[in-house]
Amino acid sequence: MNTTVDSTIDPREVEFYTRLADLWWDRAGPFWPLHTLNKLRVSYIRDHLCRHFDRDINSDQPLQGLRVLDVGCGGGILSESMAALGAAVTGIDIVEKNTNVAALHAQQQNLSITYFTGPISAMVGVEQPFDVVLNMEVVEHVADLDTFMRDCTAMTADGGMMFVATINRTPLSWLFAIVGAEYILRWLPRGTHRWKLFRKPQEITRLLQRGGLTVTDSAGVAINPFKRRFSLASNLQVNYMLVASRHAQA
Repeated sequence: MNTTVDSTIDPREVEFYTRLADLWWDRAGPFWPLHTLNKLRVSYIRDHLCRHFDRDINSDQPLQGLRVLDVGCGGGILSESMAALGAAVTGIDIVEKNTNVAALHAQQQNLSITYFTGPISAMVGVEQPFDVVLNMEVVEHVADLDTFMRDCTAMTADGGMMFVATINRTPLSWLFAIVGAEYILRWLPRGTHRWKLFRKPQEITRLLQRGGLTVTDSAGVAINPFKRRFSLASNLQVNYMLVASRHAQA
């Protein structure tokens, strides 16, 4: 699958993450918040999938047999966690250096993960829809949100689920996610986020519904800057996650 010109791709985002691609697996580098956040979101995803697909949460590989699509997979941090739980994982990213890094690291970990470079639109009508679509920390980086979400919902199978994680567009998110994380604490490289591209929960919910999915759960993500810890919260004013499912057709 080759990278193509696509309305959802923001060239500025491609350039930014191409420069950082070699740092994905440096747990002390600029992606350390994502590694820390990954532990929280993997548990959240696993628990919801086990309930939805009636799986044993105590099993070593509770996601065995589920086909998972990790959209905007980056260096493969979440993809590898899903594969370790038994899922058949496909990762897709528009930055070729990201998928190259991800594929190499998966090979080093003896994990079988398929990686593609290109927009998700290239999969629609070509690949079979997936049981699970992971849309994590991506929507705040795309240029054409409506088209991107249309393609993501199209790749969610009947009876399947989608998880969306992003940052709300509020004064608090500007203060914490940009001023705090990028300029004061310097947890993230400057320019990682643009406030105008942050997405409100109701905007994402509307687009999920348009694609035939129903939001079944939501959770905020709280950050303790002193202990560098992430935890689930009821407040969605800054970081949040949405869970959506598509009813299986009779």
